[in-house]
Amino acid sequence: MKINADSTTRRFIEYVKIDTQSDASSTTIPSTAKQKNLGKLLVSELLDLGLADAHLDEYGYVYATIPSTTNKKVPVICFCSHMDTSPDSSGENVKPIIHQNYQGQDLILPDDPSVVLRMDEHRDLKNQIGNDIITASGTTLLGADNKAGVAEIMEAATYLVQNPQIKHGVIKILFTPDEEIGRGVDKVDLNKLGADFAYTIDGETLGSIEDETFSADGAKLVINGVSAHPGFAKGKMESAIKILAEIIDALPKDLTPETTSKKEGFIHPVGMSGNVEHAEASFILRDFDNTLLKAHGDTLEQTVKSVMDRYPKSSYTLTIKEQYRNMKAVLDQYPEIMENGIEALKRAGLNPVTRSIRGGTDGSRLSFMGLPCPNIFTGGHAFHGKQEWVAVQDMVKAVETIVHLVQVWEERN
Repeated sequence: MKINADSTTRRFIEYVKIDTQSDASSTTIPSTAKQKNLGKLLVSELLDLGLADAHLDEYGYVYATIPSTTNKKVPVICFCSHMDTSPDSSGENVKPIIHQNYQGQDLILPDDPSVVLRMDEHRDLKNQIGNDIITASGTTLLGADNKAGVAEIMEAATYLVQNPQIKHGVIKILFTPDEEIGRGVDKVDLNKLGADFAYTIDGETLGSIEDETFSADGAKLVINGVSAHPGFAKGKMESAIKILAEIIDALPKDLTPETTSKKEGFIHPVGMSGNVEHAEASFILRDFDNTLLKAHGDTLEQTVKSVMDRYPKSSYTLTIKEQYRNMKAVLDQYPEIMENGIEALKRAGLNPVTRSIRGGTDGSRLSFMGLPCPNIFTGGHAFHGKQEWVAVQDMVKAVETIVHLVQVWEERN
């Protein structure tokens, strides 16, 4: 198998230059119209490949089908990636840079020389000696999350169409908007998609395949304080801003993203706004164990009540809602999905590593919607920030893995 590294790189660079940031404050679907700009380009490329049903729907989803090349009855497999990039760092005017033949040196990003990729801070760089590293220029994220996955699926689709002698069943392609703000599959049409099983191409390190994610809840806390003129506020004012600050400060210090790792969960405030009379905050709650996740919600609620008891004139509302659940509970019912994925990684010459991901993917929700869906690596690293990077050679291996994977499904059915 000879995957075209130049073509894979060209696709990726073209895609990351298109601003597709999603916006959690928006009520539209997709949350930003600019996500459709990438969707339209992808549909055009898919149609050029001869995939006649490729289209972009009103909600910003891209659907396409690669026809079967076998007489066997094979489960329909979908490959899925999201088109949006994180709101956490600018995705406008991304200037990708290729650092060829990396030799372990610090990578200083030219538009902001204070942004430096160092091997002791990005441990996987030690495995990239001789490879070509792509970064942004220092003022934006790169967008490897998840345009690396998009480029890899598109390159694999191109290879399969151009090599019809490769035996595989029907393959579905799905590109989604708004994954970064938790809405990635809100409007997906699974009946139209028509897949039996799926794989998100949205992971990180070369050779990894993930069958377990956090379970996730979101929380919104609203504080209604008591306003008074600051010159005459003694005994009267109860500042909603200060109450909210006290609550956040009172939360357990060992239950935060910056103090946890591996399978440890957390409570994380992600947004605050307000004034003396009214303040609110949003939180994300995460854990691999649903019982512990509920306990985190209880901890948040108990902390709020404890602080609010000191402010009898003020009131609050706390709403906790389910976001997604650990997909392992579903995937364990279909062991062949992981078995075939691991075999594909081996055929690509990789050492498969089964991991748990401290986050979520579209696959988390798709699995519980009836489309079991583990997550395969893209080769991207340091997501959501200006130090984000990906190696060209790792992207090529992801393409190889996809091509091997459809063959494994055909052979084993």
